[in-house]
Amino acid sequence: MPRIPLVPLHWHLPAHPTSVRRARHAVTASLPHALRPDLGDDLGLLTSELVTNAILHGADGKDGDLIELVLWPADGHYWLAVSDPGNGKPALAHPSTDAENGRGLLLVDHIAAAWTVRPRPTRGTSVVAGLSYR
Repeated sequence: MPRIPLVPLHWHLPAHPTSVRRARHAVTASLPHALRPDLGDDLGLLTSELVTNAILHGADGKDGDLIELVLWPADGHYWLAVSDPGNGKPALAHPSTDAENGRGLLLVDHIAAAWTVRPRPTRGTSVVAGLSYR
């Protein structure tokens, strides 16, 4: 009989700055207690950066815009997908040393074992990042 995988955790949050803290807390609190010391800080940072980017660059400011988060373990990683209704393709930037922003995906690139950007089947964009727990 095949091993049945865990059901991914799934949240919808308003595309509003207050959702960044809620998302970070929900995701890190969902980790098994034994993994929180190793993954909690990095997963919290990934969540904050990806949700912030989704709100700033992927939502169009309508009241009904939602950010979707999905968290699941697979292949020795915890995977986080953050999706927004926008059609942009997030890309690494290399801001000047005096720039006040533009470093979010650089942090994601440094922390994550792997990450990618995927278009959604109907509308929007997802950024998927994985952290190794082995």
